[in-house]
Amino acid sequence: MNFLRSYIRIVDRFNRTIGRFVMYGLFVLMGILLWSSISKAFFTPSLWTLEMAQFVMVGYYILGGPYAMQMGANVRMDLFYGEFTPQKKAQVDCITVLFLIAYLGVLLWGGIDSTMYSFQYGGERSPTAWRPYLWPIKVTMVFGIVLMLLQSLSELAKDILFLKTGEEMRDAV
Repeated sequence: MNFLRSYIRIVDRFNRTIGRFVMYGLFVLMGILLWSSISKAFFTPSLWTLEMAQFVMVGYYILGGPYAMQMGANVRMDLFYGEFTPQKKAQVDCITVLFLIAYLGVLLWGGIDSTMYSFQYGGERSPTAWRPYLWPIKVTMVFGIVLMLLQSLSELAKDILFLKTGEEMRDAV
């Protein structure tokens, strides 16, 4: 059980740090979109702004996902779940997180394959006029999926600890 407690603390602390840092990416995104508007209105429109905004949004979303999961900010269907006892919720979460882990495993497999493809043949580039390399965003996506997988395992460990010992680890960072 001490291994689970240590794992939870390490993963939660790491994902909280990443999540707190990444949440400021929203300001980066706003700056890019502001520059896009200004350059279209007063100068020659920049080729890079739309695609760069998409890249920043992907990073913001995928790296912030584990932090959102940790904070319980994800959307749930509380039709029945809201009325469950804490033990029943932990039992249901132990089962449903296995589906999430399986999904993330398939996503990680595809992400690694796509990232490796991007590194082959001198690097895959976007077909747009700006033509940036795609490997940085694909590496970011794989890293975010790994973090989400680690956080999912942390949530499973929290539920197992709660069911075995009654110890609540949701806020233990």
